[in-house]
Amino acid sequence: MFDFEKLEVYKKAKQFNKEVRFFLSTSKTIDSVSKNQLRRASFSIVLNIAEGTSRFSKADKRNFYVISRGSAFECVAAFDCLLDEEIVSQEQFKEFYGKADELSRMLFRMIENLMGN
Repeated sequence: MFDFEKLEVYKKAKQFNKEVRFFLSTSKTIDSVSKNQLRRASFSIVLNIAEGTSRFSKADKRNFYVISRGSAFECVAAFDCLLDEEIVSQEQFKEFYGKADELSRMLFRMIENLMGN
């Protein structure tokens, strides 16, 4: 088993990605650019957590977790724009927002721990 597979944040990121992909596959009104960007951002959260665990130095690990956290922010911004366009409902937005917020907080704690605070 790889180290990242043991992390709760990785498991939650994978579930978030799965839910985003399901949303994208069922949404008939989202444009292809937004769909592609959101798919890539949600996948980036998962991949950067995994890649971060492969690094040896704290600084390298931290960098990948920072990128992963940035991708979570990117997902929230994308959903916020989709909310404005009424492509996503307020309820769907709150659901994705809450999950992205949880991922962000978990990643922030990991980043903090690698800074020695």
